Amino acid sequence: MSETQHIFIVGSKGIPGNYGGYETFVDRLTEAHEGDPRIRYHVACKASEDGEFEYHGARCFNVKVPDVGPAQAILYDVAALGRVCRYVEDNHVKHPIVYVLACRIGPFCAHFQKRIHALGGRLYVNPDGHEWKRAKWSAPVRRYWKVSESMMVRNCDLLVCDSKNIERYIHEEYDSPTYRPATKFIAYGADTHRSPLADDAPNFTGWCAEHGLSPKGYYLVVGRFVPENNYETMIREFMSSSTERDFALITNVNDKFLAELEERTHYSRDSRIKFVGTVYDRDLLAKIREQAYGYFHGHEVGGTNPSLLEALGSTDLNLLLGVGFNHEVAEGAALYWTKEPGNLAALIARADAMDAVEISELGRRAKARVAIAYSWQHIAYEYERLFLEGPLAVKGEGEE
Repeated sequence: MSETQHIFIVGSKGIPGNYGGYETFVDRLTEAHEGDPRIRYHVACKASEDGEFEYHGARCFNVKVPDVGPAQAILYDVAALGRVCRYVEDNHVKHPIVYVLACRIGPFCAHFQKRIHALGGRLYVNPDGHEWKRAKWSAPVRRYWKVSESMMVRNCDLLVCDSKNIERYIHEEYDSPTYRPATKFIAYGADTHRSPLADDAPNFTGWCAEHGLSPKGYYLVVGRFVPENNYETMIREFMSSSTERDFALITNVNDKFLAELEERTHYSRDSRIKFVGTVYDRDLLAKIREQAYGYFHGHEVGGTNPSLLEALGSTDLNLLLGVGFNHEVAEGAALYWTKEPGNLAALIARADAMDAVEISELGRRAKARVAIAYSWQHIAYEYERLFLEGPLAVKGEGEE
């Protein structure tokens, strides 16, 4: 039997119980390879107490760091990498692969790459999206993110990009006559199975009644409540449309941003716009997506977005901001809008006028798109090849 390949994952909040993009990715990846003697995962988990436990056959190790605001994530990754290196050294792990999610620790990356190489290992990085463009960060923090990204690109063995557009950006930004970063494209994953809940399930009908919604009578958005997800454009355009349907927003509301939106749009005067809080029940959320008339997606910063994949897998009619990331994922399975005034409102009118056959065909294409290119089984297989066969095993489509 061949040696077990040890994979150390740093940068997610940990598993189980955290369901952000990276956390879902780590959860599904470890689940897919559970029981495979060729792969042994070690996953860093941010926690209030130190300790270790097993989950999906992975060794999960808690990392406790002080709450120092935005810098906590940096301290967490640095502390986790220190723990990884000590474990590899103490347990004589041969040829470890250390996989860091996101580009937070640029100033420390060269140090850790050198240390990992000395232990016979390799350092892989997932660059995520354009974190340095996010409006939630102050200008100094955005500058740090950009510098950190450049340092991590130059001090890792491989960049694993979950978006072809991110892979293209890496090469356009960092290729030079003397240096070309090594990259691989492996997509993010999504589920396409239907919710097990019936259309008349009490928790779904109760949710609709609580918020004054009816099946196929609402447009939906699910996502983080941040400016770069273009909530203002979606709300403003919806208000200017003549649709008789509602607009349900499932999001963790930020009071400051909400007040700013109210001041700029006066959305509270439009009874169709309904902030309905968060939904953590996966089956219920899937049913809410399935019973939406249409789904809005305004994300423009980042790579392949999990909420978009989930919408394509569940909602037939998807109206997406027409940026490269979204076109890459949905291709011809969605409708696209721009931020030009009146554009989305006109698309809403077009969507309202579509017949059931047109909508059903878009839904079929969307589910086929996710099932073929973004299934978790496919993604897990691609990572299996990468980890077991080496960085040349999976060729990114953006590579020459």
